[in-house]
Amino acid sequence: MTEQLHDYEYAVIRAVPRVERGEFVNIGVMLYCRHSSHLAARTHLDQGRLLALDPVADVAGVRRALYGFEAVCEGGTAAGPAAGDSPGQRFRWLTAPRSAVVQPGPVHTGLTADPEAELRRLFEQLVL
Repeated sequence: MTEQLHDYEYAVIRAVPRVERGEFVNIGVMLYCRHSSHLAARTHLDQGRLLALDPVADVAGVRRALYGFEAVCEGGTAAGPAAGDSPGQRFRWLTAPRSAVVQPGPVHTGLTADPEAELRRLFEQLVL
């Protein structure tokens, strides 16, 4: 029997310590699968890579922003005002373009039978 594949969307979370330069380091991935209402993020901040782009980067601020991305993905009270939104609405809000130190990359799509396994694969391939 063949596993049923479902479409998903994902975006890389980037740290852009000097927005005017446009240089970035990948620090996470978020994945949304409409079929299963799965929305999750995996993050990892390589402080050395961030500081290589900007020796005075606000590492603590980047960590706080990453926590915010993770909290909104998880939902619940930690998501703040977004807590009542559907996973799809939260994903759209998180992937909206912004000019900030922590920002989403473009949204990409794919097919998977296991959204959590796909998130792990993308995280290992694109972030670590």
